Amino acid sequence: MIKPLNIWLLMIVTLLGNSLTAQDLHFSQFYNTPLLTNPANTGFIPDADYRIGGSYRNQWSTVMSVPYKTTTLFADAQVFRDRLDNGWLGLGGVILSDVAGSGSLRSTKIYGSVAYHQMLGNSSLLSAGFNLGWANKRIDVSRLKFPDQFDGKFFDNTIPTSVAFNATNVNYLDVQAGLNYAYFPTEQVYVNAGYSIMHVNRPRETFFNDNTNNGRIPMRHTGFINAILKVNSSVIINPNVYYSNQARANELVFGLNAAYNLSEAGEKQLIAGLYYRPGDAIVPTIGFELNNVRFTFSYDVTMSSLNRFNNSRGASEFNLLKKGFYAEPGGILCPHF
Repeated sequence: MIKPLNIWLLMIVTLLGNSLTAQDLHFSQFYNTPLLTNPANTGFIPDADYRIGGSYRNQWSTVMSVPYKTTTLFADAQVFRDRLDNGWLGLGGVILSDVAGSGSLRSTKIYGSVAYHQMLGNSSLLSAGFNLGWANKRIDVSRLKFPDQFDGKFFDNTIPTSVAFNATNVNYLDVQAGLNYAYFPTEQVYVNAGYSIMHVNRPRETFFNDNTNNGRIPMRHTGFINAILKVNSSVIINPNVYYSNQARANELVFGLNAAYNLSEAGEKQLIAGLYYRPGDAIVPTIGFELNNVRFTFSYDVTMSSLNRFNNSRGASEFNLLKKGFYAEPGGILCPHF
């Protein structure tokens, strides 16, 4: 027999799942998933020539028997720096995978990304980029339970359900576009702001015969502003503000990271940060960097009413980032810290 608390948990998770069906996946360490935040970030690497990164997020493991697990891998690089006048191209790609809930709702997305970066004088930079990708969503209906299969004590999968799926596997093409502007008046100050639109082509994504909006994904508008401020030879702080809107869903995250230099040349750094998502969570972050390989770990501490059910344990997130330089240096056009 299902306990009353479990029924309430089921209702809460179901409502949350319904509210998020049309929303994109996200990471609390948005600053470590640059190509997902804005395609204009492709090849915009202030302190290297190329980078390779990956993130893993595990969410709601305390309230769901099968937690949400999200993984992404990306790589990008600067190219044609010696062929363009005070500019260069950025080329990159992203793979995103997500498994959600007991119904094994699986999302797989693969994007190719390109951006152009043009210096404006000696202290500013304008960037524009876009990406084009293939997306797939599929669900295992046999592992789902529906309200009309509840017999008063148990969910019985042998009871026919009135829920009719038109498909259990959907594919579509997806397009994103974005702009960035960076300003770096001195070697100690760097400010960057960007705006992007996801799902420009409004692809169709639905398992049902949707007569309301034909299953079209609403466009997602994202804006961010960040800075790199060199306090002294040992400390660099990195404040970030991120805002995203999709349909009637909004997300605001702000906070900062600080890096403390443990060596003369900066190859060893200790990293700490704190972020806040109003109405949802605070996100402390710790990490370290060794020889251009950076590892960061963050944890979403739930501050909303959901903390009564998950004991404030929201999501854990890991990020690994490798930056590198070409064997034949072409000179970094971005500000170098």
